[in-house]
Amino acid sequence: MKAFPLPLFVLALLFCVSSPVKTEEPKSIDLLGLECWDAPGEWCHAGKVSGSTTEKKWSSVVPGSGILFSGKKEKSNNLVSKTSYGDVEVYAEFMIPKSSNSGIYFMERYEVQILDSFGKPDDGLRHGDCGGIYQRWDESREGKDKGFEGTPPSTNASTAPGTWQKFHIVFRAPRFNAEGSKTESARFILVKHNGVVIHQDIEVTGPTRGGKVEKEVSSAPFKIQGDHGPIAFRNFTVKNLKLD
Repeated sequence: MKAFPLPLFVLALLFCVSSPVKTEEPKSIDLLGLECWDAPGEWCHAGKVSGSTTEKKWSSVVPGSGILFSGKKEKSNNLVSKTSYGDVEVYAEFMIPKSSNSGIYFMERYEVQILDSFGKPDDGLRHGDCGGIYQRWDESREGKDKGFEGTPPSTNASTAPGTWQKFHIVFRAPRFNAEGSKTESARFILVKHNGVVIHQDIEVTGPTRGGKVEKEVSSAPFKIQGDHGPIAFRNFTVKNLKLD
């Protein structure tokens, strides 16, 4: 039986069916530039910073670029990003001197704490230690109940003050229905500190203490705390995700 060549449109169809569909990898957004932040104030760039191992200050600052830090004073302003984000994956590399205190607020509302917790035993860790998801706060409650929720890191992965440390965080924004009512709370799907998993799938039912207390939303800026102590970043990259 004589074979006939397949029509071109059939060959094209077969090619489309058999070829794998390529999905584009989310792009990393670099937030080290001052232009990424609204009213950076005291924050500036340096080529190198060294955090004191004995005091709450920088021991040296070398002019240049590549490092975003909170300025030479002990306290500065908080930093708020110009762009809003929802579901994200964040890689941050940070350094603090002795006894310093900072934090990364996702959507300006939900804080992952940064603190000099070096050497603290695991059984003494609290939500306010490095990598902790900070507690919520309600002034209308009585006594100790004003502070509630909050999740300590499962283990202390902190290195010494003055050393560079890393966070890898996957965050899922709260969900809302068509009428604007919240249907699901925000969640920290994964938090790694210096390569160690310290949180998995932690629900945050509302803004943590120090976060924006206005109504929760589906996307909002980052806030980095600068008014509690010096902090520097040499990496702060974000990938927008769709976690449904």
